[in-house]
Amino acid sequence: MPFAIPFPNIDPELFSFDLFGFHIALRWYALAYIAGLVIGWRYMVILVQNTSLWVASPMSKKQIEDLMTWIVIGVILGGRLGFVFFYNFAYFSANPVDILKVWEGGMSFHGGFIGVIAGVFFFAKHNRLPILSVGDVVAAATPFGLFFGRIANFIKPELWGRPTESALGVNFPDPRAQICPPEWIGECLRHPSQLYEAGLEGLALGAIMSWVIWRKGWLRSPGKVIGLFLLGYGSSRWVVEYFRQPDAQFTSPENPVGYLFTFAQTGVTMGQLLSLPMIILGAWMILKMRPST
Repeated sequence: MPFAIPFPNIDPELFSFDLFGFHIALRWYALAYIAGLVIGWRYMVILVQNTSLWVASPMSKKQIEDLMTWIVIGVILGGRLGFVFFYNFAYFSANPVDILKVWEGGMSFHGGFIGVIAGVFFFAKHNRLPILSVGDVVAAATPFGLFFGRIANFIKPELWGRPTESALGVNFPDPRAQICPPEWIGECLRHPSQLYEAGLEGLALGAIMSWVIWRKGWLRSPGKVIGLFLLGYGSSRWVVEYFRQPDAQFTSPENPVGYLFTFAQTGVTMGQLLSLPMIILGAWMILKMRPST
């Protein structure tokens, strides 16, 4: 049996109590969202208040506080609807009431990203702010939320990886994670793909974006930081999809790896298909965006 990394069996609830017959709990998952939003908000304030980073700072600290409301709504509404339409439309079209049951899980990053784009666009238009520069600020802070969110996915646990015999394999306690191919011998270990994503989408992408912002002056070229985020996230997600277990609705005995279609002796998953436009648009924005005058 291969070496296995022991799963740190952390209680998903940080604390809980019963009140008037209701079970009230603060979960690590909720805390991750809160931490990502709060730290992201503070980082955005630091960016807009540092006038040396801009040709002209796009907004005030007060406007960032107002923008956060739009971002929260965009993340929740877009993330849920993205999961419904991109990942399990057949089920939710037959059970529309279940769309409201967000506490049962089911959020899509790509859907949440579209929701944030819509929120930023309408906020900037309503307040007559430069849309691309406002988007740059939001993009710069997003890796914080991605990092904490993926750590929460690991603790829950959910979104685990494909079966592996490598030394990185983790024995996740969820019974669904124990279901491996019939030919699998021994303990069913899986890639901790949540941690791969935390490292790539959170730490690595955040470090690169901070470097180009603080050392290379990319905020003086509206839209360029957005482009780097799109390219960095899309590329990271494309790579991790080869290690991440696809959603059950995309798999079958004939297609256990969950590819939507095969291409160049490999396959393309739903996550990769949704990331491809991000990669293309991000590369284009990096090449085309020029400093403001």
